[in-house]
Amino acid sequence: MRLAVFSILAGLVTTPALALTFQTPLESVQWVVAGDRFECRLTQRVKGFGQGEFVRRAGESPVFKMQSQERWLGRGSATLLAAAAPWRTGVNDINLGPVVVAHTGDTLQSSQVQAGRLLAALIEGRGPMIRHRTSEGDALEVRLLPAHFADAYQRYLTCTADLLPYNFEQLKQTRIAFADTNMVLSESAKGRLDSIVEFIKEDPTVNQIELDGHSDSWGNRLSNRDISRRRALTVKAYLVEQGIAEEQIIVRFHGERYPLKPNNSAANRALNRRVNVALSRVANAELNAANEQDND
Repeated sequence: MRLAVFSILAGLVTTPALALTFQTPLESVQWVVAGDRFECRLTQRVKGFGQGEFVRRAGESPVFKMQSQERWLGRGSATLLAAAAPWRTGVNDINLGPVVVAHTGDTLQSSQVQAGRLLAALIEGRGPMIRHRTSEGDALEVRLLPAHFADAYQRYLTCTADLLPYNFEQLKQTRIAFADTNMVLSESAKGRLDSIVEFIKEDPTVNQIELDGHSDSWGNRLSNRDISRRRALTVKAYLVEQGIAEEQIIVRFHGERYPLKPNNSAANRALNRRVNVALSRVANAELNAANEQDND
């Protein structure tokens, strides 16, 4: 790959070190904020290359991603820096460490710690920069400029303040514990179920909830099956009370048959007294309207 071939591309300049450098001209720099209650994004297009963006999902800290329109990035680890703006002389760059390039050669993603340091650096007037090489071994730099960042960052913070407390991956498998044979939901259990309800109301594609009731081995088999059934029904009743349609809920009960831990201590028995809540997206589902199912 020859430098002369790329010198005609928009957004591509050469540095004294003869690296291929992509950055948007200062007068064209824009930070764009977009999102909803599931994810917020703070993006800057990089002319001739692609884009860099901060992405924060519900329930998580942000990460920084870089994506190219072509496969500019060679495999391996690139170096991520919080680079001083070109117009700030005498200010040092901050090396934030390596970031792994995807095997496709068109994307990379920072850690959450690196993204947090980048955001702090942007407030101080530094911008994200990647130092790496192309797939053919030429030195490569991709730079985002900190111009016009402050106003966009405030819009980004407004977006993140409205994110849900959890995302689907964090909620799709939830364990609701019961202290004893009383069918009483703890405040922490109610809080977790409230988060599930809020998420389902925001994302109607989550259209099925499976409740699997379990017990420890403290009683006889029949009484334990009944306890596990009543636990599952207690969780179902709470979800319905909060507005979840009954036909979305499948109930099963298993008694003592599937312990998480051996029932040989009080602590282990406490772990086995539970209802497992599983969320799923079922395309064209014929959701089971029965109040109970027993798959044993």
